[in-house]
Amino acid sequence: MDKNTIDFPVLIGQSGPLNGQRWVIEDEVLIGRDPTCDIVIADRQVSRFHTRITFTETGTLMEDMGSKNGTYLNGDLISVNLYLQDGDSIQVALVQSLVYLSSDATVPMQGEGLPSGVSTRRLFLDKRSKRVWIGQAEVIPPLSAPQFRLLSSIYDQQGKVIPRQDLIQAIWGSGAEEGVSEQAFDALVRRLRERLSELEPEFPYIITVRGHGLRLDNPFS
Repeated sequence: MDKNTIDFPVLIGQSGPLNGQRWVIEDEVLIGRDPTCDIVIADRQVSRFHTRITFTETGTLMEDMGSKNGTYLNGDLISVNLYLQDGDSIQVALVQSLVYLSSDATVPMQGEGLPSGVSTRRLFLDKRSKRVWIGQAEVIPPLSAPQFRLLSSIYDQQGKVIPRQDLIQAIWGSGAEEGVSEQAFDALVRRLRERLSELEPEFPYIITVRGHGLRLDNPFS
């Protein structure tokens, strides 16, 4: 592979001590507590050599290196090596969250604010970086993975009522309807509303339509 012609993937730190930092994956990236690692997370819950991410001709491969507290991909603990997909969420020992992007070409730097001309609506969601803005202000710290999946589900069909069971499947996976209580779903919705209201307390973006589901009220700015 000619490195001069490759648009390398990147990792971006989200919630955790490395929030906002980014690393280009040109070959191999080691994540751990040891000072020799490429991404150092100085927390005792993180193993000295915790996770390895390798850029190959066939894709970007992630491996847990026998860590004590595990590596999570999109909320699931991994036990085998897995190829990463654009927008995947990585959690290292529940200490540091990272998002994987297959290209760094279009993602704004942390703290830059919403790129001009991207959206004419008040709330903007970027699926690739898993970041959310209200106006020019970014929601910081980032939403949790379930919160982001919930918001993303209603954002995709703005103004339409999305049935509760469809949202549960989008958040927790197919077949989850039987195992997710109403209290758990309602608590997630309530917490997401609270996060959005931190930036705009007077506007209720998430509307409950009783007996049907949720819709996103996202007017033009």
